[in-house]
Amino acid sequence: MLLPAGLLAMSLALRLTAGGLESPASAEVCGRCHRAIHESWKTSTHSQAMESRLFQDALAAAEADFGPAGRMVCLNCHSPIAARIGDVGLEKKVSWEGVTCDFCHSIREVTFDERNPKATLNFGAVKTGPLSDAVSKAHQTAYSAVHTSSALCATCHEYKNAGGFPVLTTYSEWKASRYWKEGKQCQFCHMSRVEGDVVDPRVARSSDAKINLHQMPGSHSLDQLNKAVKARLNAVREGGQLRVTVDVENQTAGHYLPTGSPLRQLVMELRADSAGGLHFTEQRIYARTVADQHGTVLMREHFAFLKAAKLVSDTRLAPGEKRSETFLFQIPKGSQTQVKATFWYYYSPLAKTESEKRVTFLTLNRLAQ
Repeated sequence: MLLPAGLLAMSLALRLTAGGLESPASAEVCGRCHRAIHESWKTSTHSQAMESRLFQDALAAAEADFGPAGRMVCLNCHSPIAARIGDVGLEKKVSWEGVTCDFCHSIREVTFDERNPKATLNFGAVKTGPLSDAVSKAHQTAYSAVHTSSALCATCHEYKNAGGFPVLTTYSEWKASRYWKEGKQCQFCHMSRVEGDVVDPRVARSSDAKINLHQMPGSHSLDQLNKAVKARLNAVREGGQLRVTVDVENQTAGHYLPTGSPLRQLVMELRADSAGGLHFTEQRIYARTVADQHGTVLMREHFAFLKAAKLVSDTRLAPGEKRSETFLFQIPKGSQTQVKATFWYYYSPLAKTESEKRVTFLTLNRLAQ
């Protein structure tokens, strides 16, 4: 039997409040009313932050090499609720939900007084968010200015290890860019407003059928990568050589490309295949390389996070940066040549499958006579 909207809202509210709303609450509880938001979040890397097999391998390696301290460094961002409530054994369902609803919507403020940004949380009946006119039958609501600010993201996207080395610098990269000066927060690109109901219409009518995109697309999104990276390919004859130029620009990202873990790379591969049977391949790698205090380059994720002490090199593209890459190939005039530039985003050497390891997002072709 279908219940009228009013009765359904009351039924859901009673089920949620009977005996008190469990705190912190599972995302599935939140999804009973916030259906569109929950369904979008379920497709996000935030929701998969704990269950990712790639992360699980890194977590096991961190604990094996560094013990409980290594485990906690990982959990602080991949299961922030587990870290806050002390569920390091991951016994609660909510601890497996990654960056889940009740973590973000229990944040009251973010401070920058310590080595790393720190979120002040209050798990309870009041849920915070960016809407000033939000009402709920299941819990109390409060407007939060920090939810409209990049500071909200800084708690996980800015990190210095125990030695003081800045491992994650996405927030500070944004803070040094023109986007900060223009007031464009992280949410501007990663949580844009889209069609959707804040609350399921069966529960309550909403006059504003728009929500912030909780899918939060980032480096795994082809759309985001193609918006961020713009490139132009040109090939000209120069004596007995073929000169190829690729102009690359970080056009829209408010942070470096790539950002996040030092093991991430943006790779451009250039191939030149002539009709005369000559074949050439070269790469340009945009990345940040880090080393431990002894100068040993770190090639495993958990070592980079816990033991990085020195910056070896940084060839990444800054926000708004344009770079021209030039290649010279010994291909004689008259030999028709297919030139191809392929861009991919490389995630981690720990990945077991190609889709986990990298994503190809841009290909340019040109035929040189």
